[in-house]
Amino acid sequence: MIFKQVSILALLLGFSSAYSQDFLKNISLEAFGGFANYQGELQEKTYTFSQALPAIAAGASYAITDKFSIRGLITYGNVKAADSLSTDVMRRQRNLSFRSKVYDASLTGVYEIFDIMEKRYTPYVFAGVSIFNMGPYAFDTSGKKVGLRNVGTEGQGLPEYPDRKKYNYKNFSIPFGAGIRFAVTRNVALGWEFRFNKTFTDYLDDVSRTYVDRSTLLAARGPQAIQMAYRGGELKDGNPVYPAGGTKRGNPKTKDWYYFSGVTVTFKLFNDRDLNTGNLRRGIPCPKNVY
Repeated sequence: MIFKQVSILALLLGFSSAYSQDFLKNISLEAFGGFANYQGELQEKTYTFSQALPAIAAGASYAITDKFSIRGLITYGNVKAADSLSTDVMRRQRNLSFRSKVYDASLTGVYEIFDIMEKRYTPYVFAGVSIFNMGPYAFDTSGKKVGLRNVGTEGQGLPEYPDRKKYNYKNFSIPFGAGIRFAVTRNVALGWEFRFNKTFTDYLDDVSRTYVDRSTLLAARGPQAIQMAYRGGELKDGNPVYPAGGTKRGNPKTKDWYYFSGVTVTFKLFNDRDLNTGNLRRGIPCPKNVY
């Protein structure tokens, strides 16, 4: 009886160990370093390195098959834009600007075109979902940092504008993109990736609709709200007159985007290590001959 119990226990432990080894063999750690940027009312270019700021990311992936994996990433970046750098005269006269930190947690499915162990490189594509946190701000004429959501530059939260609710700092986005990886060793790959995030908010830059009535905004939020809503008067020879209520300030039909581009490093934990002996098999296998 004791022998039978010991045998069952050994069998279960062996199964658990084998399962754990198989699970670990499919895990890779990932890191990213590059740039963050955005597209919206203050940045007319769809993709550009102009005004880009640093971004970093870290996470892990689990290989379902040789070519498909699930990846989770935590990304931190900063985005900014200013009308003063626009080629559009009307935007320059508006003279708005913003900055925002972006914290992004994403889960994506990644499909590799080739088996990297055969070709030594592979392009890949991915798509999924993410939750991100934003917080647009700008600096007033004295250099003081002003949270733009708090002053409600477009009348958000005022009873006179019931359709303009205060926007959320936390939002959903759809991340998707492509990249390429090159095998350096059996366990390490380097690459370059482009990741675009389609959001469902038009307030990453705090600009979306029309100017609200100056008197109403001044009475409810004070002179700081007026200053941050329209900044043409700060320009030399600029127009100091606040636009009439209803004048176009942004375009609510187009939502804002943010995106990342940069270098990736992938480290496969145990895929090329004998877990029983701990011996590491070095080198990259030669690509298979194709006849």
